[in-house]
Amino acid sequence: MTNNWFLPALILVPFIAGFACWLVDKIDQHLPRYIALAGMLVTLVITIALWQSGTYTYELGAPTPTWSAEFMVPWIQTLGINIHLAVDGLSLLMVGLTALLGVLAVGCSWGEIQKNVGFFHLNLLWSLGGVIGVFLAIDMFMFFFFWEMMLVPIYFLIALWGHSGANGKSRVYAATKFFIYTQVAGLIMLIGILGLVIYGYLMTQTISFSYNHLLAVANALDANAQTATIAYGFMICLFIGFAVKLPVFPLHGWLPDAHAQAPTAGSVDLAGILIKTAAYGLLRFVIPFFPVASAQFADIAIIFGLIGIFYGAWCAFQQTDMKRLLAYTSISHMGFVLLAIYAGNILTFQGLMIMMLAHGLSSAALFIMCGQVYERLHTRDLRLMGGLRSQFQYLPFFLMFFVSALVGIPGLGNFIGEFLILMGSFGKFPAFTILAAVSLVFAGLYGLILIHKALFGAPNEEQKQHYTSPLKDLNAREVVILLICAFGLLWLGLYPQTFLDVSNSSMAWLANSYIPVQEVVDATQQVVSQQNVEIQ
Repeated sequence: MTNNWFLPALILVPFIAGFACWLVDKIDQHLPRYIALAGMLVTLVITIALWQSGTYTYELGAPTPTWSAEFMVPWIQTLGINIHLAVDGLSLLMVGLTALLGVLAVGCSWGEIQKNVGFFHLNLLWSLGGVIGVFLAIDMFMFFFFWEMMLVPIYFLIALWGHSGANGKSRVYAATKFFIYTQVAGLIMLIGILGLVIYGYLMTQTISFSYNHLLAVANALDANAQTATIAYGFMICLFIGFAVKLPVFPLHGWLPDAHAQAPTAGSVDLAGILIKTAAYGLLRFVIPFFPVASAQFADIAIIFGLIGIFYGAWCAFQQTDMKRLLAYTSISHMGFVLLAIYAGNILTFQGLMIMMLAHGLSSAALFIMCGQVYERLHTRDLRLMGGLRSQFQYLPFFLMFFVSALVGIPGLGNFIGEFLILMGSFGKFPAFTILAAVSLVFAGLYGLILIHKALFGAPNEEQKQHYTSPLKDLNAREVVILLICAFGLLWLGLYPQTFLDVSNSSMAWLANSYIPVQEVVDATQQVVSQQNVEIQ
């Protein structure tokens, strides 16, 4: 194996750039912005170079994923811990999304953040570096390290630069709530990881956190009828760790508050990138590690996902705060993630890939637009808006475009992702799929409510006193940021094959590791039911 230094560079560049932002803050308040932007652009260029140089093929029947590039350096050898990074089609696209949204997050905070600019960009870039580490680390200790590390910068982003609520305490409350939820979930996930390591030692007399080693250990536990209950328990531990971050109903309590109080760049980080790490974890670890247990748990997981779809949509109807409305739409859309993962075939996995990319772009763009509206109107309350269509030239167009993308208009990326998921899952779960399809009507309704309250009607008389006269339309920087998101969504919607080709090898391996086991579980259930009939 030849070490590819691009992989550690993807993590180190945001870390080093963030630290440099903090150091130069006293010299010039504007310099940290340029350093942060340069750091994320370099990260994006490295990702594109990996895309161009890598080969993404699938070896039929391979026991482990086929990595396009790897980097491994021994670290704590006594405990079997290595700095082991690897990239395949799944992780490459997630890293690319992180780098692109990182550039946009720096851009949208250009005028918003005016205090402690260097420390702000330190936290923003370190959270992005931690997320990239999650996508690249395949040593489970390194994965858990990055998983926990990225929480601290996001806590500071919300607590220090978030929007003040009642008595100025809401942002600290929201940050603390986010941290407690995710920290507790991380500790539960750690129980599952350490349980696998201990069982691996009992089986092989070797302590190792290696992905391939723990994959073999988990598969052995999962396939053995005597240890299947233990495997199921470990699977639940990992599932809870990822479900809180996704978030899955009823573990979603941190999300609306965190979104509502976070600065714009923090919301882009949370909605566009952070919740994607949970879907990635379910795909990378839960499904291939515990295919039998996952197949047994599929109905329960999908039911929770469907409850989340309708609950998120219903709560979105009730919101008057623009940001909270969008936060609940994220909960609703993440229900499709569980349906896609546990339906477990190549169509749903590929649809999930497109949906994660499209949702990342559309939700990030909408949260950026929330910041732009707030900057001009000094409110996010939809009851105090109205008539914006007649007061701006560019802003109404972009708001309607991205709301259309979020609700799944054909021709944009979200539609392709949802269509592939529904088409792929119908054969396995027809009733659940029909219910999920019905929920798309609700998505259209809350999208129309948002557009109607913000753009149409007469301007609110109470709010007019806060307006600058006349209201300033989007400037060139803001238009460029939104155009990048719009172009990405059009590319995903009109030519998704570009991305499907890259992720196909990873998704084919995942589907191959999951589908045969589902067939075995189905056959076992049929035999048991036949025996029960004969006994009766």
